[in-house]
Amino acid sequence: MKEKILNRIYELGIEELKSIKDLNVLNGDYINLECKMPNGNTGKILDDNKKYYANQVDGTDKCYGVAADENQIAVYRYGCNGTDAELVAWVKL
Repeated sequence: MKEKILNRIYELGIEELKSIKDLNVLNGDYINLECKMPNGNTGKILDDNKKYYANQVDGTDKCYGVAADENQIAVYRYGCNGTDAELVAWVKL
């Protein structure tokens, strides 16, 4: 499953995500960020009660975070400690 998720992440074409080589299993309530959606609304899209394959790429101004399960991948961009999170991609696996 991890390899399938990683390949799909690389296919998104987001340069910063190409450095992700492994995924950790994390609780949804830990990584479920309140984020700005592409339509301008704000909300959470993950299930607090599920576990997700996830990782983070640190940047100078913004970080990228990915969370995936057997059906979907969510990619976020956010500031320090998850502030000002925005949903960059939400795709089917």
